[in-house]
Amino acid sequence: MRIRPLCGLVVALSLAFVAAGCHEAGPAGPHRTTDIRLSADASAVEGTIAPGETFGDLLERHGVDPDDRQAFTDTVEPVFSSRQLRAHQAFAISVDEAGRLRELTYKIDPDRFLLIQPAEKGFHAEVKSYRREVALVAIRGDVDKEHPSLVAALARAGEDVGLAVGIAELFAGDLDFYRDLQPGDSIEVVFEQVLREGARVAYGDIVAARLTNEGRVLTAFRFQPPGGRPAYYDDKGLSLKRFFLASPLKFEPRITSGFSFRRMHPILGIARPHLGADFGAPAGAPVVATADATVESARYTAGGGNTVTLRHAQGYESRYLHLSAFGPGVRAGAHVAQGQIIGRVGATGLATGAHLHYELMKNGAHVNPVAEQKRNPPGKPIAPDERAAFDEARATLDQRFVGAVVPVPTN
Repeated sequence: MRIRPLCGLVVALSLAFVAAGCHEAGPAGPHRTTDIRLSADASAVEGTIAPGETFGDLLERHGVDPDDRQAFTDTVEPVFSSRQLRAHQAFAISVDEAGRLRELTYKIDPDRFLLIQPAEKGFHAEVKSYRREVALVAIRGDVDKEHPSLVAALARAGEDVGLAVGIAELFAGDLDFYRDLQPGDSIEVVFEQVLREGARVAYGDIVAARLTNEGRVLTAFRFQPPGGRPAYYDDKGLSLKRFFLASPLKFEPRITSGFSFRRMHPILGIARPHLGADFGAPAGAPVVATADATVESARYTAGGGNTVTLRHAQGYESRYLHLSAFGPGVRAGAHVAQGQIIGRVGATGLATGAHLHYELMKNGAHVNPVAEQKRNPPGKPIAPDERAAFDEARATLDQRFVGAVVPVPTN
């Protein structure tokens, strides 16, 4: 799959300022400082904290008057202790010709910074949040034989795995992105980017998506009714949340052995029923509950190794075998939500390598989990009193898709 950002189709619509979490950039480089002239009577220095350095060390290194150093320490240490300073984090300090501190800022993390300025008596110290903008971005992708992976295609377009997983989770009740994507398929996505000083620091929400898969069109629109929680619906107003997810693995699983009443066991060397589906995945990959459930058991079994058994509504029961570990809080009697991590892929029990064996039963009898999922009933419709507002929101989002944007003439 090839997904490319379209120049001129990035909608830089400022929606709000948010303090969203994000991962820091890679390891900082070596300690360094650079002099920057601000005015005739003061200078500013930007740099990074040296290993083991305290605020007192930093002020002394930049020639701050001893009286100011003491007043600074008395004010700042109760707000943000020197023990919290981290090597290679950025700072900026301004000192006048007499050695009086004009200002000091220290980057705590991608969301916050410490600001110290002179006050009527001594200094004022405050932890502040960076200003961030949210912009809408529209992209289109096309599936071909050279680029069948959504993750790889998005990486080539400058996007990362977080967006790919978000797209896969949206359509998890309708589509298995490993088995079902075909050359000629396409996807359009409108999503939020969290920006700081023009650079992306995190993803926001996916607000709309449209995927064409072998001629059928799947849509997703984010809608939040007044006083309610946001959810995703298709263009007919049906919830995207289905009874079952298409797969117990979060993204790009591959079936290595399907449901069969007679299969040669790779370890025992005898023909026996294989009443489930084996998914190839790396050890440690998260395994999720395919539907809301109560944990029937989470224990070691002789053949299945670490096994989780879940009891669902409508007479369904699911089992997840060969796990390397159980998910947090997964124990008999606990309630788990659809999509919640219940364990990690492993090779415990009778397994030749890391994989997940997934079984599904209905009214006590094994059923083919892949075939049963394809019979997934559609989601619940949006409430009648919210339909008009949804239709209006959907029409607006429809215009954000790449295919709906009319290119501006160049001459």
